[in-house]
Amino acid sequence: MVRSNWANATALARWKRRRRFSMSSLLFILPPLIVYVSFVAYPFVHTVLISFTNWDGLSAERQWVGFGNYAAALLEDRQFWRAFGNNIWWVILGTTAPIIIALPLAALVTARKLKGRNFFRTVFFMPVILPPMIVGIIWGWVYNPVFGLLNEVLEAIGLEVFTRPWLGDPNLALTSLIASAVWAYFGFCFVIFVAAQQNVDVSLLEAAEIDGANSRQRFMKVTIPQLRDVITMVGVYTFIGGFTSIFDIIWGTTRGGPAGATEVLTTLIYRRGFEYHRFGYASAIAVILAVVVIVSSVVSVRLRERKA
Repeated sequence: MVRSNWANATALARWKRRRRFSMSSLLFILPPLIVYVSFVAYPFVHTVLISFTNWDGLSAERQWVGFGNYAAALLEDRQFWRAFGNNIWWVILGTTAPIIIALPLAALVTARKLKGRNFFRTVFFMPVILPPMIVGIIWGWVYNPVFGLLNEVLEAIGLEVFTRPWLGDPNLALTSLIASAVWAYFGFCFVIFVAAQQNVDVSLLEAAEIDGANSRQRFMKVTIPQLRDVITMVGVYTFIGGFTSIFDIIWGTTRGGPAGATEVLTTLIYRRGFEYHRFGYASAIAVILAVVVIVSSVVSVRLRERKA
């Protein structure tokens, strides 16, 4: 009887501790959950619902059109496919270039014999702290065909033949903006890779050096395989940004021009919604963009995990 009472009291005490733990955990989880539901989940569900209507953003009436907006975007709107193609080109260059630039720079900065490492870390990371709109304005001045720094430098070194209206040429405008985005973003990749290389197994590098591997071979065969998870994370993050975080740079420079050469899905969404007052149609494009980003990110991560 005494043992039974003791067991019941112990069980009751455990239940009370678990309940207090659950309540305290809920108190910690509840604030970010409220923020997430209010600013992410609800707006996304609301956007999906609007995408099935022809709402103009002003009237109280919303006529249900089903998948009409999706069909119009995918089957009839040539500008949608051009913007989507520009987005793909941006993602390809904007994802690979920062990684290709930042990874070897991080390896050089983390070298034991390199002096002034903190200086290089600061200089490379400084563009990251600038707002994207400011980056667009700065590079708009750099690319200016009249007083732009790039053309003036080319003229100063005797390469006047290469001067161009960089943002006015439909064949160069998109690539020029991608270059400015890479300049503004590769510092983030650089800092991540510098931190990650602190965890590289030094003994493996020393063993490879003893076996006669040069610095390039040690970097390719020893360092990079140990950074594959970090590279995947940075690649996915950059990939998503290539679809969703480039509006500011484009809007601060070309606004999608010239003649739609730098139009991407985010600027197209803005135009269709706020300039043409087709919020239902703009919401449909936004949902398509979200689906493309989610599916592509999941597939890329799965493929990387299989290779690992």
